[in-house]
Amino acid sequence: MDKKDYSSWLVVSDIDGTLNHKLRFTPKVNTAAIDRFVHALKGNFTLASARSVASLRPHYMNLPDVHTPAVVLNGAGIYDFTKEKMIWFNPIPECGVEIVRKTMEQFPFLEIGIFTDDGIHLVRPRIMSPCMMMADHLEHQRHSSLVSVPKGNWGKVIFFCPPWQKQKIRDYVYSISDPKQLSYIETAVVSFDMVAKDTHKGNAVLQLAKLLHVPESNICAIGDYYNDLDMLKTVAHPACCDQAPRAIHEVCEYHACHCNQGAVADFLHYIEKNY
Repeated sequence: MDKKDYSSWLVVSDIDGTLNHKLRFTPKVNTAAIDRFVHALKGNFTLASARSVASLRPHYMNLPDVHTPAVVLNGAGIYDFTKEKMIWFNPIPECGVEIVRKTMEQFPFLEIGIFTDDGIHLVRPRIMSPCMMMADHLEHQRHSSLVSVPKGNWGKVIFFCPPWQKQKIRDYVYSISDPKQLSYIETAVVSFDMVAKDTHKGNAVLQLAKLLHVPESNICAIGDYYNDLDMLKTVAHPACCDQAPRAIHEVCEYHACHCNQGAVADFLHYIEKNY
């Protein structure tokens, strides 16, 4: 019988390239290790992602009977799937709406994705934003202009840019932004995200730990890429997958195996062996 009790511990994982292998399936060894950590050892395990609630749902539901709320929208929200409720949310301030409006006027070809606490809105969808919705089979609303998009509770805005125009668009957005109110995250060759200032997975994980009454000294996280860096720099026990860039390895306490081999299971075994 297991004597260890990790009920005062929280382990958070990124999804693609961390929990899942490169073909986006979860290795069985990860599922088995999570099941043991949550049920035999009574630990708290969940996911942290840039994904919306709808996009994160199938990955969360694939976990072995996990009940810990998850971090969504790059840390803009914490969603409780057992209650189907957003339990914490950090919206973009009103100035963000004006920046989107000005940028769309300046660049007529620009596509915008607006992720709220309860839905997804695409403005001037053409190619890139609809492809993103199709890839994850996400329900969304389409708008020809910003006027018809509901104001308030914007968690994340994605600027979809042609690669050859991205630098110019990003420079313009930065030039009209207030760095005290807004932050930007590089996400792909064809996009970058806007969120409220200091919104990232790390701060949301700290907020989740408070809700769970988990001390900061017992917070663990694992990721694989630069969008996990803030989270890994924030938690007490950071880990990364073997294939992570050197800059990610440099901030981590533990260096797990490649995601294809079960990096999350490797990290959970490390925690149980050493703490």
